[in-house]
Amino acid sequence: MNDIMNLFSLNGKNAVVTGANTGLGQGICVALAAAGAHVFGVARRSCDETAAKIAAEGGQFTEVRADLSDFAAIDSILEQVHAHADRIDILVNNAGIIKRCDAIDVTPENWDAVDFLNEKMVFFLSQAVAKQWVADKKGGKIINIASMLSFQGGIRVPAYTSSKSAVMGMTKALAREIGSRGITVNCVAPGFIDTDMTRVLSDEQKDHLQAQIPLGRLGSVDDIAQSCLFLASDAGAYITGVTLHVNGGMYMG
Repeated sequence: MNDIMNLFSLNGKNAVVTGANTGLGQGICVALAAAGAHVFGVARRSCDETAAKIAAEGGQFTEVRADLSDFAAIDSILEQVHAHADRIDILVNNAGIIKRCDAIDVTPENWDAVDFLNEKMVFFLSQAVAKQWVADKKGGKIINIASMLSFQGGIRVPAYTSSKSAVMGMTKALAREIGSRGITVNCVAPGFIDTDMTRVLSDEQKDHLQAQIPLGRLGSVDDIAQSCLFLASDAGAYITGVTLHVNGGMYMG
């Protein structure tokens, strides 16, 4: 049993998680910290709630303030992390935005804002971290957050759907190119998760959604966080270039 548990241990590892102050990002931070990682949570706003949850469990957490809508955030993140840790072992690209708009009304500004954070920043932050891994020859793990909409499209969210589809392709491209350097790159694609984004739905809308999910419920933040933990741990050491569906069976690809 101890050997099995050790597979999921992140003791001695440093993990960077973007979008760490709420929702999925917060849950991922808590899960990785509970497994023993020193988690560096990146967000524009305070991560006090995330920090408190991790502290309550005796975990390690350091807040990293950065605005991911600007490329300057990359150097800032690395500088803040390396003030406390010699290297990054795990990068979880969770931060993202969604702008709802009829396709015929989308503006270039709307599209560019979504694409920059959801796709471009994911690649160039991954690139910056991967450069360090290539240099020190110790490898690492990148986990990107895609979406069920990456597979089945989405209504009134064309930029979001496009960006999350691109993240899957980027994941495969990076995994194939840098796998020989001891770096794994994978994706988690959440379905409908019980977060602030879905709590605004009416009971009727939720019932309609749940009727389409074979497991009969919305996903929890923990469902996504535990999937990320699996991919970040030695239990997922031989998995790369994969997009893991975590949607209760609503989409089966």
